[in-house]
Amino acid sequence: MFGFKTLVSLLGLVLLVAFLLPPMIKLKALSLTLVMLVGVVMAAYEFYETLTNRDA
Repeated sequence: MFGFKTLVSLLGLVLLVAFLLPPMIKLKALSLTLVMLVGVVMAAYEFYETLTNRDA
C-alpha cells in the first residue's frame, strides 16, 4: 500500500502538471513547451527514484 510520502509526492507531481498545462496549451511556443516538459520529466524521475529507493 502507498505510504503518506508516496501519496503526497504523487499529488505534487499531479499539481505540477496541472499548473504547467494551461500556459503550455495557451501559448503554444515550442521552446516553452520543451522547457516545461523537461521540468515535468525531472519531477517524474525524482518521484520514481523516491519509489524505488528503500533506504530513505
